[in-house]
Amino acid sequence: MAINRVSPRKGKILDLPSPPTIGTASDVGGGSASVAFTPNTTIGGPSSSYTVTASPGGATGTGTSSPVLVSGLSNATAYTFTVKANNSSGSSVASAASNSVTMVVKATGGTIYSSGGYTYHVFRSSGNFVANVNFTPEILVIAGGGAGANIQNQGGNDQNGGGGGAGGVLYSSSTALTSGTTYPVVVGDGGAASGNTANGSNSTFNTTTLVAIGGGGGGSTATGPGSGGSGGGAHRTQTPGSGTSGQGNMGGYGINDGQFGVFHASGGGGGAGAAGGNAGGISIGGGGGAGTSTYSAWGLATGTGVNVSGTVWYAGGGYGIGINGSNGSFGNGTGVPVPANSGGGGSGATGVNRGGGSGVVIIRYN
Repeated sequence: MAINRVSPRKGKILDLPSPPTIGTASDVGGGSASVAFTPNTTIGGPSSSYTVTASPGGATGTGTSSPVLVSGLSNATAYTFTVKANNSSGSSVASAASNSVTMVVKATGGTIYSSGGYTYHVFRSSGNFVANVNFTPEILVIAGGGAGANIQNQGGNDQNGGGGGAGGVLYSSSTALTSGTTYPVVVGDGGAASGNTANGSNSTFNTTTLVAIGGGGGGSTATGPGSGGSGGGAHRTQTPGSGTSGQGNMGGYGINDGQFGVFHASGGGGGAGAAGGNAGGISIGGGGGAGTSTYSAWGLATGTGVNVSGTVWYAGGGYGIGINGSNGSFGNGTGVPVPANSGGGGSGATGVNRGGGSGVVIIRYN
C-alpha cells in the first residue's frame, strides 16, 4: 500500500505511489527482456514512470507504461524482475519478483532493436557480428549510392551531370551461421561529390558471402557514368551505367540536340525498384529510379532508410539535370542531401550535396 509521510521542511504530506502488480517477463532476444505489470491506481499518489530491475546484476529499464524493456542481459543467465512506481515524491517499494527467464542471446554486434517479435542488429558502419548459437537469420545488405556528377562548364557552355545510381540491395534468408563464429560486416560509403564519376562502395557480410555492389556515379564531361548496384545516369550521348542483376537497375539516357553552345540534359541514376529516367528533352533531366519499399518494416523498426509518409524506402536513384538547372524527380528514398544509411544515389547538381548515401547492413531474426 502507499506510504504517506510528512515533509519536515514544507509540512505537507508526500504521496508515494503504491507498487505495481508484477506480470510476466519474457525474453525478446538480443539480450533484452520485456516485463509486464499492472499499475496500482487505487492507493497512493499517481505514478509518472516505472523502473524495472533485473536480478542478478541490477540492469534496469524505465518506461511510462507496461511493458518495460530491460536490456544488457547476459546469455544463458536466469533472471527475475521487480518493478517500482515513481512520482515527484519518490518511488514505491518493489513489487514481488517475476517469473524466472533464462536469456538466450543468439548474437551480438551492431545496434540492437526489438520490434514486432523480431530482433534487429543494425550496422551503420563497419563492425563484427558474433553468433552465439547455430541459426539462420534474415540478412539485408545495402551498398553505398553513387554520386551525382557536377554541372561543369566547357567552352562557356554548361554541361549537366547525370544522377548517381543507388547502391545494390541484397537479401538472404538462407545464410546459416555457426555458434562461436565472428562475421565481419563492411558498410559501404556513398560516392564523394568530386565532380567526375564517383561510385559508391560495396557493403558486405562475411567478406565474400554476401556482397552488395556500390552504385555507379553519374556521367560527366570527363567520364562516362559508372556501373554498379544500380547504374549512373548518362551525360549527353553516353551509354548509361548498368545495374547488377538482382540488386538494381540501369541509369537513364541523356540528350544532346546536336549543337554546341547550348545546355544538354542528363539521365537519372537507376534505383533498386526501377531504371533511371531518361532526359525529357534538353529542358528536363531524367528522374531517379524508384527505390524499394520491400523492407519498410525493417526501416520503421530501426530508423534507417527514408520514411515517406509512413513507408520506408531504400536505394532510390539520383536525378539528372536539364537546361537552366531543371531537375528530374527524386527516386523514392533520395533527397538533397541524400540521407545516410539509405543507399540512395546523389543527384546531378553543383555543390557538396551530390554525394551518394552510405549503405547499411541489417540482420533480423525471431
